[in-house]
Amino acid sequence: WKWPSTPDPNTPAGAPRVPSRNLFPKDTLMDLYVYVSQEEVFSDFNNTEALFWFHRDLVYGDWATGESGDGCYQHYKEMDIPEKVQQNGSLYIHVFFTKSGFHPDPKRKGQHRRLATVHATRMLNKFKRRKFLKTKNLLTGETEADPEMIKRAESHGPVEIISHWHPNLTINMVDDHTAWVKGSVPPPLDQHVKFDAVSGDYYPIVYFNDYWNLQKDYYPINDTLTKLPLLLTYCPLSLWRWQLYAAQNARSPWNFLPEDTYEQSDEDQDSVKVALLETNPYLLGLTIVVSIVHSIFEFLAFKNDIQFWNSRQSLEGLSVRSIIFGVFQSLVVLLYILDNETNFVVQVSVFIGLLIDLWKITKVMDVKLDRENKIAGVIPKLVFKDKSTYVESSTKIYDDMAFKYLSWLLYPLFGCYAVYSLLYVEHKGWYSWILSMLYGFLLTFGFITMTPQLFINYKMKSVAHLPWRMLTYKALNTFIDDLFAFVIKMPMMYRIGCLRDDVVFFIYLYQRWIYRVDPNRVNEFGTSGLDHAQNNTAAGDAASAPAGAITDKPEGEKKND
Repeated sequence: WKWPSTPDPNTPAGAPRVPSRNLFPKDTLMDLYVYVSQEEVFSDFNNTEALFWFHRDLVYGDWATGESGDGCYQHYKEMDIPEKVQQNGSLYIHVFFTKSGFHPDPKRKGQHRRLATVHATRMLNKFKRRKFLKTKNLLTGETEADPEMIKRAESHGPVEIISHWHPNLTINMVDDHTAWVKGSVPPPLDQHVKFDAVSGDYYPIVYFNDYWNLQKDYYPINDTLTKLPLLLTYCPLSLWRWQLYAAQNARSPWNFLPEDTYEQSDEDQDSVKVALLETNPYLLGLTIVVSIVHSIFEFLAFKNDIQFWNSRQSLEGLSVRSIIFGVFQSLVVLLYILDNETNFVVQVSVFIGLLIDLWKITKVMDVKLDRENKIAGVIPKLVFKDKSTYVESSTKIYDDMAFKYLSWLLYPLFGCYAVYSLLYVEHKGWYSWILSMLYGFLLTFGFITMTPQLFINYKMKSVAHLPWRMLTYKALNTFIDDLFAFVIKMPMMYRIGCLRDDVVFFIYLYQRWIYRVDPNRVNEFGTSGLDHAQNNTAAGDAASAPAGAITDKPEGEKKND
């Protein structure tokens, strides 16, 4: 396997590509100059206030010296905030590595040399979107939001772009002497390897490393700040580690996702970084293995769920009302996450789940288009009718009975939760209140909708009609979610939700244990053990019958055969 090459437009077709070398050989003595300025292109080398850090006689590729014996050096300084930076301006860091004895200023004749100077620039501050959600108590109109934030939202709008600051930054010089060929450096490394146009050799790679800077540690640059603290760290970096960092921070130029999605992905990565930093290595390794198993079980549960309902012939023993309620629940979750601008990937997964639930409706009910009675005289009316295998069995009676008993508990809880949400929780409007109230109620008491199936199992004294493979995979995923709930920070309500699903599944297992195998019961394919026995007997009688008996059939039956 070979890295995909990046064509070089400056190389004539068919011309040989000569391997290059690093302009800074191993163990080269270097001087480090770090300037901080508001200008993106720096030229004010005589300004001593702009010089943030000067370090003499660094050794390129040295991993043994430094304050901690790892080749790293640090420098801390608190800078005054320029007025333009305080008003959402930009601040840049300019890093120069020169071979010992040279100066980065090109105006100094005799002290500057182009091939002995490496330069890299980066913006120190980071512009982030801050969204203000105008929420209030729908009854009183009051809000607990900061009055200053309300004024800024009224003047700047619901979305404000604010300059943020992080006090840490690492300057890495990659310890690499690979004979790179110009035009053949694999992406995303090609963005960092800079070749000299005359000699064809490449400059040492200077990499600004902020991978471990968490999004939660950034703070806005505003009028309350008087100083900007900055801790710079210089460290050598190996090639393979640099490749990991570069791949993590690379973004495809063909990506169609908006900037908001990138900000969400940065916040999502924070939880992964915190887990890597704070979790026990053995528990972390177990979590990685278990997460892979979780994905496999999720796929298997999805596959077996579709396979079960696609091949289902009889609805005896299955709660159709629970499936209809599941569609309502999936719709509420989708509308809620759309109203709260959740991650795009989550929105897609929930939408696909809703489509699958809607498809299940066609399997448990007869859905037809009534073209005679149209809505507004234009749109054909959808007609839903229970299947005969559901109506003619005792399942419908038990299902209706279970939901009747369930409503005695569900409706009072629903009313109490709605009143609580209206009195004590702030909302953007009445639409958001309805969605958040329904979502919160389903999250808190949603497990109650699983109980009708338990009731039907109890009444029929059977569990043979259940999709046990799918249930097993989902239960295993629930146990895995329990592990994640303790490794990754999650709301307490989510942890309680995992526990309640475990309890319901254990009840299913208890029912499977007490309701033993009975040949008279109907299985998930709508047949029983007696049917198989009768079919086997009939097949045996046909096989033992004389050959001439087959020809004694009427003519019509012969044609049917």
